[in-house]
Amino acid sequence: MAVPEHPEGRSTRAPNDEKQVPNQTDSTDTESGKGTLTSGSRGFSAAPDGGARAWLVVAGAACIFFSCLGFMNSFGVFQEYYMANQLRHHSPDDVAWIGSLTAFLQFAGGALAGPMFDRFGAWVIRPGAVLYVFALMMSSICKEYWQFMLAQGVLAGFAMSMLQVPAFAAVSQYFDKKRGAALGLVVSGSSIGGVIFPIALSKMLNGSTLGFGWSVRVMAFVVTPLLAFSSFAVTSRLPPRKTSFFIMSAFREARFMMLIVAAFCCFIGMYTPLFYIPTYAVSRGMERTLASYLLAIVNAASTFGRIIPGILADRFGRLNVFGLGALLTGIIVLCMNTVVSTAGLIVYSVFFGFTSGTIISGASAALSICTDDAQKLGTYMGMGMALASTASLVGPPVNGVLLDTYGGFLQPAIFSGVICLAGGVLAVATKVTTPKGLFGRA
Repeated sequence: MAVPEHPEGRSTRAPNDEKQVPNQTDSTDTESGKGTLTSGSRGFSAAPDGGARAWLVVAGAACIFFSCLGFMNSFGVFQEYYMANQLRHHSPDDVAWIGSLTAFLQFAGGALAGPMFDRFGAWVIRPGAVLYVFALMMSSICKEYWQFMLAQGVLAGFAMSMLQVPAFAAVSQYFDKKRGAALGLVVSGSSIGGVIFPIALSKMLNGSTLGFGWSVRVMAFVVTPLLAFSSFAVTSRLPPRKTSFFIMSAFREARFMMLIVAAFCCFIGMYTPLFYIPTYAVSRGMERTLASYLLAIVNAASTFGRIIPGILADRFGRLNVFGLGALLTGIIVLCMNTVVSTAGLIVYSVFFGFTSGTIISGASAALSICTDDAQKLGTYMGMGMALASTASLVGPPVNGVLLDTYGGFLQPAIFSGVICLAGGVLAVATKVTTPKGLFGRA
């Protein structure tokens, strides 16, 4: 019998009744070999895998990723603009540190946001939404390097983590068999944002009289109603867990640690075109505004690269799709310096966008197979993505140093592509830790 649920996930069953529900739902297996995340053995109803409430959570989470990761995916526009204007006296790696710190904190903060979601519910999204809008407003008035680092790097990055990791965990509580597809739809919100934000920012920064301050403020006004909707649409399905804040035993699990290292390597590789493709295109003679549009093309292609592989992951295995996406992304990054024409850069952006689209949603879906307890999903995802996101503190700045030292993009492409390939190989190798083995559908 289904258990009536409070909107924030608290069961209306009497406390003593919760322990008496027979385990009738843990029958089908997943790639983890631990049983589905129905929580039937713990007295909670199975994940609905659909329904109005579940899809409303997906919609709210997609709005979060549109506003946060979508904006983050447009940093290449800021990189090129800062190097030509406010921060023109700083090196490329100095400027890249702003975006890399944002990218790091948006998932590293999940080490706190994930366990907070598991213990206190989805309310943690609301202060994160307020803080994020405030960070954008503060970024609009920055003039010095340390100000950009503090507002756009630290404050915005931490606010993103308070939004994104709980959104991932909330959706995972509502979906089990269709989780890959649901998370793909959620992260596709960032792809749509990654189309709109670069085009809008490039147009306002380079083709209008608004100036930098009002261009960024307009973006803040755009995301405000979306985050307001998300603050009420995203709710937890299960009651909070009352055990320890962190789950340290997770770090003794080979599957969990291998997936963290694999995601770390993939993140190093995928951020290189996202940060530098406009700068690379300008160096090949492309007009600045058109070069900024390449990010929009990348993110438009990644919309399909997140939804379609997510659906395939539920059918053919989450580790299979994650590993294949990482391998293809590594190959494409290696080819970056060989593309010289405008048409070639557009085609390159389409292919890179599609393959790299599997990495964020694929890594999250893969981490979710490390536990069979839906009440621990936020903590597992938060801790895993926090460690993996340290890649963003390594990749863009190292590539900036390589670019500054060698004066070309060959060395950054080789560095990032090879490491991304290593991540793909490790993701596939993680299948040996599953009951179905290396050649199974895991």
